[in-house]
Amino acid sequence: MYILLLSIIYLAFISLGLPDSLLGSAWPTIRVDFGVPIFYMGMVSMIISGGTIISSLMSERITKKFGTRAVTTLSVLLTAVALFGFSTATEFYQLCLWGIPYGFGAGAIDAALNNYVAQNYNSRHMSWLHCFWGVGTIISPYIMSYALTHTVWTDGYRMVSYIQFGIVVILVLTLPLWKINKANEVEENDTAVLGIKGALRIKGVICLLLGFMAYCAAEATTMLWASSYMEGVRGASKDEAAALGALFFIGMTVGRFLSGFISDKVGDSRMIYIGTGIAILGALCIVIPIKFVTILGFIVIGLGCAPVYPCIIHSIPAKFGAKNSQGIIGIQMASAYVGSTFMPPVFGLIANYVSLKLMPVYLIFFFVLLIVMSRKTDTSVHRII
Repeated sequence: MYILLLSIIYLAFISLGLPDSLLGSAWPTIRVDFGVPIFYMGMVSMIISGGTIISSLMSERITKKFGTRAVTTLSVLLTAVALFGFSTATEFYQLCLWGIPYGFGAGAIDAALNNYVAQNYNSRHMSWLHCFWGVGTIISPYIMSYALTHTVWTDGYRMVSYIQFGIVVILVLTLPLWKINKANEVEENDTAVLGIKGALRIKGVICLLLGFMAYCAAEATTMLWASSYMEGVRGASKDEAAALGALFFIGMTVGRFLSGFISDKVGDSRMIYIGTGIAILGALCIVIPIKFVTILGFIVIGLGCAPVYPCIIHSIPAKFGAKNSQGIIGIQMASAYVGSTFMPPVFGLIANYVSLKLMPVYLIFFFVLLIVMSRKTDTSVHRII
């Protein structure tokens, strides 16, 4: 039963990853259909991320009141409905409207499940958990590429929404499995709410939030603009660019699978530094004006990013205490989506008014900021995890 519950949690993270790479892979076609500028994608992603910021900040109270299993099931249902709404859009403003429920659904499940796994499982399971998020992000660009080749982009969104509804059914049928960790759920309900002010007063938390924001800014920018970079800078066709948008996610998924075998031995903080260094190398590769090297570069960026997110999350209970972890992780998710909300649109403006070719410079800036803030966090808590 313990392994079966872990499998259900993995499945829930596939559902979390499925929508994340759809917008970027479909955008070269969507913007033409709706007749909008390239940087309008940033507006949609900003709305989605805005919803996740709000729900992430509320996640501590919501999870303590209803429990992880209820939050997980309802969040997946909300994203499934939102994705189906995307598939019915005929005007740009409708994408913006459906981005609101999608954002609300994504934020709560992200914070709740990350904290649940950080407290109940070791580092390798956290890496593999996010590996399954990567599985979702790999699947959806190919679904979208198939839709663009054979039908229209709205069918791509509709197919993914059907998968999400199927996952909702599985989650509902397996709700009793969560009782094996009932003690943890009681603790979720009984522990006092830390709150934003309480979390920020803890030494090292502010640097942690800034570093995580920097990482998610780089990740989201790569996620959303890889297809556009391949089309606009390397001359790929629209359907080819949609498929190539999965390269980053392939590298990340493979990297998270492999890092699961070594993360317990190497330690969370060292995995963060090693991964960020590899990501910087990948960003340098996409500068080289050779299509194959650019393809390789996006894969390497994914490999480098692979251990960063799960290792940052997994280190929270050890660095700041299990009783504070849900509150800190909820705020951390909000800081992540601040990076995801504002930084890809900023790059969209740069791409529109200057050049898409500046993407690697943009990414390297945030990777370096991540290293600096991670070091300050470790120094503050006087501990290398």
